[in-house]
Amino acid sequence: MAEAANNDAFVAFERVQKSYDGVTLVVKDLNLSVAKGEFLTMLGPSGSGKTTCLMMLAGFETATTGDILLDGKPINSVPPHKRGIGMVFQNYALFPHMSVGENLAFPLEVRGMGKSDREKSIKRALDMVQMGDFINRRPAQLSGGQQQRIALARALVFEPELVLMDEPLGALDKQLREQLQFEITRLAHDLGITTVYVTHDQTEALTMSDNVAVFDDGRIQQLDPPDVLYEEPRNSFVAQFIGENNTLDGVVKEISGERCVVELDGGELIDAKPVNVSKSGERTRVSIRPERIEANKERLAEGVHTIQAEVMEFIYMGDVFRTRLKVAGNDDFIMKTRNAPDQVRHKPGDMIEIGWLPEDCRALDCPA
Repeated sequence: MAEAANNDAFVAFERVQKSYDGVTLVVKDLNLSVAKGEFLTMLGPSGSGKTTCLMMLAGFETATTGDILLDGKPINSVPPHKRGIGMVFQNYALFPHMSVGENLAFPLEVRGMGKSDREKSIKRALDMVQMGDFINRRPAQLSGGQQQRIALARALVFEPELVLMDEPLGALDKQLREQLQFEITRLAHDLGITTVYVTHDQTEALTMSDNVAVFDDGRIQQLDPPDVLYEEPRNSFVAQFIGENNTLDGVVKEISGERCVVELDGGELIDAKPVNVSKSGERTRVSIRPERIEANKERLAEGVHTIQAEVMEFIYMGDVFRTRLKVAGNDDFIMKTRNAPDQVRHKPGDMIEIGWLPEDCRALDCPA
């Protein structure tokens, strides 16, 4: 579901479409606003249109129709080097024959900055990413994480108001990736830079962003802060793409305000919150997060439906127990419970009753 662009946005896409062959649209009628100082992540699977949107904003691709505005001014016809945008790529894109200092000096020289000011700006940018001691090294003498810090410093050295990042941490190992996630977020907020970040990694998006735009099939399916995106997915695609999620298919039997009863395909009745359903008889796919499932009936409200489940596998994970269940024909239904003295450690073959609060289970669209 696309959000309407607004006139106060720092970055705005207005009814933007993109086709490479004149027939197939890879970006469809995009309206999107990014506020000044906001950290927005474009998240989605490969081919969803997110990177194309970033490349159009950078100026490396041209919109087929529609307008892209930066600080209220259309930039469709402005070449990339005149947009004043910092860029960070996954492959670093550093000049191998130049030292770190020379790599950072390049965008400043292009902008006609004098030597004394260049040296001050380079030192400040390297200090921001804790790489001041590496100014005379070549990229080949740096680790992957160090090269990405230099690429980030180069994007920041001319103090742009907008920085675009395309999968910048994808080539790094998990520990370094997580460390740089926090550093990039801190820098962006400390400097007040507007950041548009592209990734297919949902954890990265939830960790770093003020807002996340979830893309699929060339459209924004949902645009919200990370907690809203996770807790309140608007459709089945978002629910399945963001975080771990259990789904069950069925038919709406009745709707009453913020609660509906769904008859699952196996005949069981469950309670849910109607989101993408409006009347009885509709097919629906219900979505429930593993950590919202209860096997302790005392924790559930009186009158809430429970359902029989067979324990298929119990995994001790330290802080949590992960129990794989067979529920209504789905034998990959996951329940996560906190490791606590009152939690039962179930065994394969055990038959248990599970349930959830209706507001934690969302009745969504049922894809064909």
